[in-house]
Amino acid sequence: MRRHKEAHLINRIGWLRASVLGANDGIVSTASLIVGVAAAQSAPATILLTGIAGLVAGAMSMAAGEYVSVSSQADSESADRAREENELATIPDKEREELIGIYELRGLDRALAEQVADKLTAHDALATHLRDELGMAAHNAARPIQAALASAAAFTIGASLPLAMVPLSPAAYLSWTVSITALLFLVVLGAVGAKAGGAPIGRAVLRVTFWGAIAMAATAAIGALFGTTVA
Repeated sequence: MRRHKEAHLINRIGWLRASVLGANDGIVSTASLIVGVAAAQSAPATILLTGIAGLVAGAMSMAAGEYVSVSSQADSESADRAREENELATIPDKEREELIGIYELRGLDRALAEQVADKLTAHDALATHLRDELGMAAHNAARPIQAALASAAAFTIGASLPLAMVPLSPAAYLSWTVSITALLFLVVLGAVGAKAGGAPIGRAVLRVTFWGAIAMAATAAIGALFGTTVA
């Protein structure tokens, strides 16, 4: 019989999370920055330079933050792996009983749980304990470099979208142009991210647009307040 192949969406969770987070942050933070500076009556050249600086700083920050956080996860996984290797070498009987108990809790009777534990242990004891005892599987393994690159690239793309509106929009309507287009970009991002992850599209779109609108409204208010005060 031919082996049945399944493409589960959970296999995308590592890069998808980092990409959606990066793109969302790129759109929201850059659009908010532009709207806030524009509301303070700044010159178009100043607004554009501020947006570019925000893009570069944000992309580097996202890459560094993802690398550090996911590296911490990788360190924890390595420590757990080393601990399991030591326990399998020093207390194999206790590890066997632990595995049997896990399978019994999942609904197997004692005899079948023992058989399953012994078969899987003979095949690959470490992988069995990492998967069934600690929940560590290939699809959710920490990949710091992948997460950093995906996040930085997605942030750059996301930030470029509202930034491109600055030279294309009349100065008098810049805040509205950037705000509206940023919300449209967020709608597309929410739909694409939900589709790629197999999640409900409506909920994802509502979530990203709501918080994006809140962020831009807050920065616009601050920019208008301080711009008026300085003037």
